[in-house]
Amino acid sequence: RKLVTSSCVENTAEMWKVALPCLLVAIQCSLPLTSAFSGASPSLARLNTAASARIGNAAAGKAERTAATSLSAVKMEDPLLLRAARGEKVEYTPVWMMRQAGRHMQVYRDLVKKYPTFRERSEISEVSTEISLQPVRAYGVDGCILFSDILTPLPGMGVEFDIKEAAGPQLKPIRTKEQIDQITVQSDWSKSMPFVKQTLGELREEVGNTATVLGFVGLPYTMATYLIEGGTSREYLEIKKMMYSSPEILHKMLEALAENIGNYANYQIESGAQVIQIFDSWAGHLAPEDYDIFALPYQKMVVDAIKKKNPDVPIIIYIAKSGALLERMAKTGVDIVSLDWTVTIDEARGRIGNDIGIQGNLDPAVLYGPKHIIKERAEAILKQAGGRNHVMNLGHGIEATTPEDAANYFVKTVQAYKH
Repeated sequence: RKLVTSSCVENTAEMWKVALPCLLVAIQCSLPLTSAFSGASPSLARLNTAASARIGNAAAGKAERTAATSLSAVKMEDPLLLRAARGEKVEYTPVWMMRQAGRHMQVYRDLVKKYPTFRERSEISEVSTEISLQPVRAYGVDGCILFSDILTPLPGMGVEFDIKEAAGPQLKPIRTKEQIDQITVQSDWSKSMPFVKQTLGELREEVGNTATVLGFVGLPYTMATYLIEGGTSREYLEIKKMMYSSPEILHKMLEALAENIGNYANYQIESGAQVIQIFDSWAGHLAPEDYDIFALPYQKMVVDAIKKKNPDVPIIIYIAKSGALLERMAKTGVDIVSLDWTVTIDEARGRIGNDIGIQGNLDPAVLYGPKHIIKERAEAILKQAGGRNHVMNLGHGIEATTPEDAANYFVKTVQAYKH
């Protein structure tokens, strides 16, 4: 419903057109009836002006949602995805997409022409802010994630890196105890990464309560793969050689990384991040015994560091090819396990229970299919999740060649779904 302006309130019937939606809001949100009228004077005109302004802010970019949903969202202090991540009952399932800000969007590719290097785009705060907001404006997603990279904090630890558009990350390999001793523990991230604070602050200001601002970090094992391999890898042989031949050296690196990453995550929260997603993308390549020795303990160290300082901030964990690891992921102390597409929601619930949240898990390749397939697959996931403890996402980052229309259709399908 659209609340009419005071100039239209000319008789009793017209007054009820204004009053009835407000009463419905109070009933839906379990508020005192006076709260529906903002506790102000009896003037319906004043009620209407304030309510309309708040509705306009909350509904920006989400015009296809019903008025009732928008009105209930207005009455909530925190944004939808944040409430869902805390396990609260929400109006509909929130949705965002990993890698949503980036190459699949034409506006991003246009920006690349002006800022050709990844580090420019991620470390010039106004550029990072703009890129982070692009999918929020285009699709109305419920999550706005910081445009950055898991390697971004490395210079703060005394480790330089570069990211080439075609080749990906490039670093000087670190494989000796002497080199690892040079990794510093950063005590003041505001000095080494001031652009992160500025970007997150700007994002909070821009999105208000219409979207949740997410920060993210890479976990120690995955970070170590880049440091030891010198970039991306197919087999991760160098880190595995160290794992088996010089485990004490690897543990020393992992400990230094864990301390830094935990502090860096807390810095993001202090700067404005409302939810933190932690990535151990390449830990899925480990045998279970090696995972328990070289990945899981350091995941817990990072989670513990975050929870010690920010106990109420939800943490999401994601690992690629993690179907065999769900129980281990749930034991880290996180609030949400993000699934890839190789397991169903029902299977995941059966294995990790109902008390922990789930994120995901549409196969990104589905977005290359016709719309009826996108709708069918997305709604099947939503039906299994049942609208509880669930954040909708892809099972991996969105592919660079994904049609923007398909991404938008996926988001709108989720937001229109009624449990």
